[in-house]
Amino acid sequence: MSKLTIDDLRRILVDCAGEDEAAELGADALDTEFDDLGYDSLALMETAARIHQELGVLIPDEQVAELRTPRQVLDLVNGAAVETA
Repeated sequence: MSKLTIDDLRRILVDCAGEDEAAELGADALDTEFDDLGYDSLALMETAARIHQELGVLIPDEQVAELRTPRQVLDLVNGAAVETA
């Protein structure tokens, strides 16, 4: 399983939520809350489903609701990737 990068996360968010929202997602936005970046809960649920498809990391719905920033997603997914490797 490969590591999820900010570029991977941006690509997945673009696919799930559209280009407009993802334009602001860069390394400087890692600690910016998804609400402030314009992402809603549906986009995050779709993102979690795509991460499961592509990387095999399952993020339960309850946990998706607790994810507030891109860094939290990266840390969660990459931590799970290390545990299963």
